[in-house]
Amino acid sequence: MNQEIMMVRCATCGTKNRIPKSRLHESPICGRCRTPLSISSSPAAPVDVTDQTFHQEVLSHNGPVLVDCWAPWCGPCKMVAPGLDQLASEYAGRVKIAKLNVDENPITASQYFIQSIPTMLLFKAGKQVDRVVGALPKQEIERHIGKML
Repeated sequence: MNQEIMMVRCATCGTKNRIPKSRLHESPICGRCRTPLSISSSPAAPVDVTDQTFHQEVLSHNGPVLVDCWAPWCGPCKMVAPGLDQLASEYAGRVKIAKLNVDENPITASQYFIQSIPTMLLFKAGKQVDRVVGALPKQEIERHIGKML
């Protein structure tokens, strides 16, 4: 069975916990320290979005969202990915980091005029507020996130 999994970082001990989205309503606890987990709308790992889930995951999200538009064959996209993973962890609870594979999701990619990758779209309360094109270092991406907060 293929379930969607959400990564939730424990605020007490820092452990990353894998929680099936179908079980989020069950008041999950940390696997290490047994503290109740605070289920934030901004997970500690990038969330994969598709043409079908883009509205729910990005446009309907109350807080800031950074969407990384990428493709598996793109070298610069692979260079940016570890920095985005770190930012998702560091900004968990404050900023949602999402990944959109442009090869598998052409509708959303064309809606937002993605012509080169990596392109990062920044949304706040469902509205696009910024666009960053190119393989930027983590610190530069973080600067753009800071402008949204």
